[in-house]
Amino acid sequence: MFDLFRSRAKAVRYLLGALLLLVALSLVVTLIPGFGSGGGADDPVIAQIGKETLTVREVQLNLQAALRGQNMPPEMIPHYVPDYVNQMITERALAYQARRMGFEVTDKELADGIRSLIPQLFENGKLVSREAYSNFLAQQNQSIAEFEANVRKQMLLNRLRNLALEGVIVTNEEVETEFRRREEKVAVEYVAYSPDRLKPQITATPDELRTQYQRNLPAYRIPEKRSFQMLVFDQARIAEGINISEQALRRAYSQNLERYRTPERVRVRHILLKTTDKPAGQVAAIRQQAENLVKQIRGGADFAALARKHSEDPGSAAKGGELDWVSRGQTVKNFENTAFSLPPKQISDVITTEYGFHVIEVLEKQEARLQPFEEVKGELAKELKGQQVVEQMQNLADQVRAALVRNPLSAAELAQKHNLPLIKVDNAAAGDPIPEAGVNPDFAEALRSTGRGEVTPVVPVGQDKLLLAVVSEVQPARQAEFAEVEQQLRSEVIEEKARALARQRALEAQQKLGGFNNDLRKLAQATGGEFRVA
Repeated sequence: MFDLFRSRAKAVRYLLGALLLLVALSLVVTLIPGFGSGGGADDPVIAQIGKETLTVREVQLNLQAALRGQNMPPEMIPHYVPDYVNQMITERALAYQARRMGFEVTDKELADGIRSLIPQLFENGKLVSREAYSNFLAQQNQSIAEFEANVRKQMLLNRLRNLALEGVIVTNEEVETEFRRREEKVAVEYVAYSPDRLKPQITATPDELRTQYQRNLPAYRIPEKRSFQMLVFDQARIAEGINISEQALRRAYSQNLERYRTPERVRVRHILLKTTDKPAGQVAAIRQQAENLVKQIRGGADFAALARKHSEDPGSAAKGGELDWVSRGQTVKNFENTAFSLPPKQISDVITTEYGFHVIEVLEKQEARLQPFEEVKGELAKELKGQQVVEQMQNLADQVRAALVRNPLSAAELAQKHNLPLIKVDNAAAGDPIPEAGVNPDFAEALRSTGRGEVTPVVPVGQDKLLLAVVSEVQPARQAEFAEVEQQLRSEVIEEKARALARQRALEAQQKLGGFNNDLRKLAQATGGEFRVA
């Protein structure tokens, strides 16, 4: 079989590759639909390959690792799972076949493979400790036996792949052919007959226009149109007239002093080594690991780098262990006592909490204080002004609308009185862009439901504007008169005739090509076409 895999014939290589896969898959003794029996009630068996089983737990752990960091929508995962399970079964079947063919992974080869996968657990080529090895794998929800079995399996699969690839011989001719396929471009010459170039030669008779009109009568309708006057209420314009006095600012400050009290707080970072859900026999080794981290940091090691590498706090590890500002009552007791007793820039001893072992560094401290008025004055003024702008704009819009309902002809007078922009819009149809509103469905619906002489509701547009309109005229939808769409009819007729003429010219040119000895350039000159190269 090995010699056959070295055959240069592609068909032979492909056939044997597929045959090997079929042979391997034939070794699957049991494939249990719906995650069936075996493996115990807590861990059902999905498939059995020789004496090896694939369980639900293995699939779950592998899926978690495969999906980690991928932004896959939850609804897509059920579609992904069957293919992933089939892939796992196939890999195990191939590894089983590799062992039957005499392949094996020695203990030394396995150790070399593990060293290349997790070099951080080795110093001078030797494993730091079996406890550290076990702890590292436990973080990945794997035991040593499971991890080493997976490494052996992958190494066996690589052996099989390499065997199949050893027989692939690529000749110089094959390289040249592939290069030409990828890099060489084909130049195509052709003659084009553009309808746009033919339009100046075409006319449309009155009879042709009448025929087009009658043939497509339903298409030529004038939609309902409305004319109106629109008042614009803009936050920026209203804000110009609002001034917050010093007295009002101080009064608001005094009424909200608690908002400006900053409690005693510290900015800290930490490294957490968890002991929750870990066997009691591992706790001593985990504490020893924490002690080693303290020694490294006090010896000058980068705290943030060690936190990113070792910390098991998912909320802070990626940020170098930083928790930002912490006040009393926000953390567990032992952590809080240490954080608030340490001077800035000092490293704690190993601290024990309900979660595990911590190494803490305080970066900054702030005593409890009341922020002075001058410090918050600008922020407070902006806040109060924002509140007043929103209130005044809505109140003004409601007031103006009430006045318009009483007298729809007073729009200009009200606009001048309140310094509001007044925009006149004539004959606007549904879907037309409106000044200050654009194509706004809410404002369009308000207009559609408002009759002549009536006032629309106040309509918000965006985050900072309100619109209000008085409808002065409504033109119902109707059939367009011939004269109103005559120019449109002429364009349509000329477009149709130009396209038909272009097709006719192309067919005639095709018939004449032989008379020009297949010279497309001369053909184009003689028939009014455009010679092009692509």
